[in-house]
Amino acid sequence: MTPPPLTSIFNISLVGVGGQGILLTSDVLALAAMHAGFDVKKSEIHGMSQRGGSVISQVRFGPRVYSPIIPDGQSDILVSFERTEALRWGHLAKPGAHILVNDMERVPITVSSGQYPAVENAVERLAAYPGLRLLSANPLAEQAGSIRTANVVLVGALSTLVPFAKAHWQTALNERIPEPFLDVNLRAFALGRDAIA
Repeated sequence: MTPPPLTSIFNISLVGVGGQGILLTSDVLALAAMHAGFDVKKSEIHGMSQRGGSVISQVRFGPRVYSPIIPDGQSDILVSFERTEALRWGHLAKPGAHILVNDMERVPITVSSGQYPAVENAVERLAAYPGLRLLSANPLAEQAGSIRTANVVLVGALSTLVPFAKAHWQTALNERIPEPFLDVNLRAFALGRDAIA
């Protein structure tokens, strides 16, 4: 399949807290990009994720990608699965980047340093990003049929911001989501897509 016209590498960073489905989301993103005909590289850091720690995954795609690591300040899109992680990892976004944030808060239980941003003014601090898109993914996931699909609501929203077709995302979801859970996830994807579009 011939990829759509994209002459440079497109970078997406996904951040959040363990248990929010970040790694599944990055898998779906990478598969969708591959189905669109791009070369894709993916990396992830999830040391304490099973205990509620911070998680980051990065996906790069384009005509040819040589490294899975996105340099600081070079992410075209930053997807955060909760507000304070968006602040913590905001330095990954390039000027003018899309910042897609689930409008909820879940502080990692492993945070013990003074580097974690204050949560009481997270919304005001996020407003400083011109490309900010706050999305209430959790209520949409409940509307789809399961709160556990909030990450796929974000996938649907993300699908409106990248240069490949809705069909590529649906194929990736079909490949990555077990059949008993596919319908609820496809509903979540559609709700997230409609919420941004």
